[in-house]
Order: sequence, then structure tokens, then C-alpha cells
Amino acid sequence: MSKITIYTTPTCVYCKMTKQFFAEHNVQYEEKDVAENESAAHEMVEKSGQMGVPVIDIDGNIIVGFDKKKLSELLKIK
Repeated sequence: MSKITIYTTPTCVYCKMTKQFFAEHNVQYEEKDVAENESAAHEMVEKSGQMGVPVIDIDGNIIVGFDKKKLSELLKIK
């Protein structure tokens, strides 16, 4: 099973779309709110090199933004 972390903010539409995609496919994930959690924000910038959300970490593979095709590939969803 993949280890998945999503870095989000409460007002991010693409974060909500990503979480909805995960829910539709029964994907378990850890969510880190970078608006509330400064250490999570630093962690996200170290991993992605930028401040935009969502940032999704799937077993060390970093995806910036809601990229349904890339998410499906990494999670082996058809």
C-alpha cells in the first residue's frame, strides 16, 4: 500500500477535488494543512520547491496540483 500525504489549505478548490478523487477510489491518505501547520508548509516547500497547493506525495513521487492522469498512474487506478 502506498504512503500518501496531501498538503492543502482550507480554501483550495483543487485540494478538494484531489480529496474527492481519493474518496471515490477508496485511497487512504494523510492530510497536512499548510495554512495551520508551519512545519508542514516547510516540509512541502522542501519536497516541491514551491508554495502552491495541493502537493501530493505518493511514496516520494511529488505531484503539484490536481493531475488526475498522474495520480491514476501512480495509484494504478484504471
